[in-house]
Amino acid sequence: MMTKIATYLFLMCAAASFSLSEQPSGSATPAFEVASVKRSTTRELGGVYTYPGGRVAFHGCTLHYLIEQAFKVQPFQVSGGPGWMQDERYDIEAKPSASSKSSTSMPPYPKAPPNEEQRQMLQSLLIERFQLKYHRETREGPVYLLVKGNKALKLADSKDKNAYPWAGGLGGGGIMGDGLAGINESMEDLAKRLGRYLGRPVLDRTGLSGSFDFRTEYSAGDVRPDVITMILVSVQDIGLKLKASRGPVDIIVIEAAEKPSAN
Repeated sequence: MMTKIATYLFLMCAAASFSLSEQPSGSATPAFEVASVKRSTTRELGGVYTYPGGRVAFHGCTLHYLIEQAFKVQPFQVSGGPGWMQDERYDIEAKPSASSKSSTSMPPYPKAPPNEEQRQMLQSLLIERFQLKYHRETREGPVYLLVKGNKALKLADSKDKNAYPWAGGLGGGGIMGDGLAGINESMEDLAKRLGRYLGRPVLDRTGLSGSFDFRTEYSAGDVRPDVITMILVSVQDIGLKLKASRGPVDIIVIEAAEKPSAN
């Protein structure tokens, strides 16, 4: 008979090796009622769109990006998998059943992120159509803490609380090196967006609630702008600070994936 300690260690090891693509009996993940998966004909960057009634569309998305959306993780939190996961793009149109909670959803704008049930449905779709097999791991690694700095805050209460929350470069797109701007942006969302460029999780520790508008310019002179340096300086200019630290990082480890058949 195993001792309590031996039993505990056995269960911990079993949990660590359990593949989440194999759902336990009686706990099936929600699934879309109808879904179409096709190879994309465009090389443009992908996008996710949500509509009233629970319909979702993924245009020009790589499998890597779809996994990010399904599990609400950053690119650096997905490990392994075949190389085509980051190259080949797909268009997906999907709709839940009328009995699902998402069938009554009314997203405030088309670019609103999928809700939790829709993310679970996307997980089911990836498992079925892409034969996705994976498991989770938690690894200690470098993180940034987004905290208040020593300067006065240059965060204005957002003028339009219904505007699409956004943070990026001064030109309206991604962060390019010219500065940092935001519209109706929460600190939690700002932290997540910055993490994509910094290559590590950014955890919001500002204690600031609500959403804000902000804008700060950055110039590196004649030197080619370094995006990471620009982010660190720009964040300080709006009264915040990115503090290097270490902490647990959740990782989705891809064991296998296959290209879906056309439909």
